[in-house]
Parts: sequence; structure tokens; C-alpha cells
Amino acid sequence: MIDYGLLDRTGRHVALHEIDDKNWRAVADIAPLDGQRDHVAALAARYLLLSMREGVWHSLAVQADDTVVGHVMWARDDDGSYWLGGMVIDGPEQAKGLGRAAVRTLITWLAQQDGCEAIRLSYHPDNTAAARLYTSLGFRRTDESEGDEVVAELSA
Repeated sequence: MIDYGLLDRTGRHVALHEIDDKNWRAVADIAPLDGQRDHVAALAARYLLLSMREGVWHSLAVQADDTVVGHVMWARDDDGSYWLGGMVIDGPEQAKGLGRAAVRTLITWLAQQDGCEAIRLSYHPDNTAAARLYTSLGFRRTDESEGDEVVAELSA
């Protein structure tokens, strides 16, 4: 478990948990709001499969108290940078500060990993909610792109 004592706006304790036999189904069923499906997978199950099959990404369950409310994953690139990806907060759980708490928790943990000098992520330029969140947490757009997404970076 990765836990820095952060709370969402309703007072629930937010922590990141390894995917295990108890929570994987709940994580797989996480779905964004319908209007967000142009920017993230329709179900977090897609991200779980990427983690399992590609051997690059590491999936984590986002939990508020004892309830699975989202998914986020991380990876380490060949250049030594760490990446945050595949964040989905379940539609009915959005706008409660869960995404912010999950990202803050993960970037704090990643910054403590060996050799971490930068944390990167990518998002679609039309995803203004993601851009606002990541900018408010200190990520700055780079000149790089990943497919049709912009890359942002946070110095660790």
C-alpha cells in the first residue's frame, strides 16, 4: 500500500493498493463518465491487461477508505524517467478530489524511487480537466508527444 494520509473532499482516506485477488474485479469495472471516453479507456480492465501483458506498466487500485474508486498505473522508461498513466476515477466518484489525492500520492512515492529525476505523463490536448489537474500539481508541458497526446513533466 502507498499511503501518505491524504483525504478526499468528503473526508475519506485515499491510498493506492497493489492489485490482488480481493480487488482486481472492482478495479476492472471502474468506468469514466461517458463524455470522457474519448480520452481514457471505457473500463480500467484495459489498463489492467496492459499491465499484465506488456510487463512495463504497474497497475494500482485507488481506494477511498475501503472502497475501490479508481485505477492508476506507473512505469519506468529506458531513460530512467518514471511515468504516470491510465488514471481513471469511477464516474460517480468524480469531483471529490480523488484524482488529485491519487496523483499526489503516486508522484510522492515515485519521487522517492532510485534515480527518479522526472515524472512524466501524457494526456490528450482536448482533455482540459486533466490539463488543469496536472498543471496545478506542477507538471509542465514539454515539446514531446506520445501519439496524439502531449507530454508533461514534473521534476522530482
